[in-house]
Parts: sequence; C-alpha cells; structure tokens
Amino acid sequence: MTSDINIKIVLDEEKMPETIMWNAPDGGVDGDQKAKAFMLGLWDGETKSALRIDLWTKNMKVDEMNDFFFQSIMGMADTFLRATRNEALSNEMKEFAKSFHRKAVDALTNQ
Repeated sequence: MTSDINIKIVLDEEKMPETIMWNAPDGGVDGDQKAKAFMLGLWDGETKSALRIDLWTKNMKVDEMNDFFFQSIMGMADTFLRATRNEALSNEMKEFAKSFHRKAVDALTNQ
C-alpha cells in the first residue's frame, strides 16, 4: 500500500514561488489546498543527515512568517515529546519558541 501527499508549486518568470497547492487524498484532503509556505524535513538514516526543502510564496508577509516559525517550533516540540518522551527538552523548545515569537513581534513593532 502507498499513500501520496502532493505539492504543486507555480513559479513566476523569475522562478519565485507564486502559488503553493497541496493535497493528501488518502488523508482526507482531496481538493487542492492553498498554502503560503511549507517546510519539508526528511531524515536520511544512511548518511545520518537531515534533508530540507523550505519554500514560501512572494506574497507571504513577515508577520505570517513569524507565526509560521513559532507554530512550527511548537509542533516540533510536541512531535519530539511523542517520539522521545523527553518532557524537559520539549518544554525547553516551547519556551524558546515563545521567546522567539516575542522578539520577532517586537522587532516588527519597532521598525
């Protein structure tokens, strides 16, 4: 059995992401869904290295990117807790995420 997650990127003439669409039919997401950004992380067990693809559309605003990173770090902390049961490090990641978000919001406010 296989399961597909599909990501389509529409590029402008300068090859910058203009539109990101995704779907996951086997996961209950049948129609194309719009997104302004995505981060894909893969683990190569043979080389013991993380592989990443990070893309965002040219119309994504800085405050949206701040929120996206905050929520992503919080989500990684939850995933880390489920995978390792290390509550102390998960909580440390969440505290970092909160501090990061406060500083990011302050930086935008003080521009």
